[in-house]
Amino acid sequence: MLAQLSTQAVKRNAAALVQARRGISVQSLLHGSPEAKQEGDVQILQHSRLVARGKYVHGLEVHKVKPAAVEEYKKAAEAYYTAIKDDPDLHVKLTGSWEAMVGEQDTFYHILEYENYSGFDKTTRKIRNSEHIDTYKKLIPYLTARSQQLCQEFAFFPTVPPRTEGGVFELRTYQLHPGTLLQWEHTWRKGIEARRKFVAPVGAWFSQVGRLHQVHHMWQYPDLQTRKETREKAWQLDGWAETVSKTAEYSMLMDAIVLEPLPFSPLK
Repeated sequence: MLAQLSTQAVKRNAAALVQARRGISVQSLLHGSPEAKQEGDVQILQHSRLVARGKYVHGLEVHKVKPAAVEEYKKAAEAYYTAIKDDPDLHVKLTGSWEAMVGEQDTFYHILEYENYSGFDKTTRKIRNSEHIDTYKKLIPYLTARSQQLCQEFAFFPTVPPRTEGGVFELRTYQLHPGTLLQWEHTWRKGIEARRKFVAPVGAWFSQVGRLHQVHHMWQYPDLQTRKETREKAWQLDGWAETVSKTAEYSMLMDAIVLEPLPFSPLK
């Protein structure tokens, strides 16, 4: 009888241990590692509340253009994006507009800054009921595809204001494994200091609507040779090699796209 009771107790304890481990595993997938959660003295909250600056929502609009219609597209894009950024009734600012020089060709990137989701909602409604929609429709015949993504900026990586410094931009995009956003943020929060010694970041964002589990960050260099030399210098500093290694661990896909700002871009 005692042996039977002892066996039952062992089974109950084993089942409880499996359940506890399962709970820890699920929590790790949903909320990231304990080390990442300790950064900033935070508790278990939504990822966006932990890592986002929270003040703005950024829209990343990507247009793939017919090769023979690039120049016509540029004129139509300038008419549309300058009109909405100059309209005081809209709750939106144009962060920048770029053309891909290395990466998928005939592709254009536009980043818009909204006053949070309410600003996006108000702006979208007003555009649909104004002359801006007619200006936007003039873009459509030149496109082969278009996509939109809503992102938030990382709290430690705020977007720079408009400036004119010349050179090229690099947009790096990472498709993360689901559940690793906090670890990525924790790693880059520490590692970014190595890069700041040589170049200031333009901004970094993580997706909230559209393609999920994506992280983007942008840099500006005088030219590609300077980019190469800057990255080589960063490797010589403590912490950067670990940042790169962890980034590869958390990512499924990576892209590095070299961009040239369009003439009307506030960032150039």
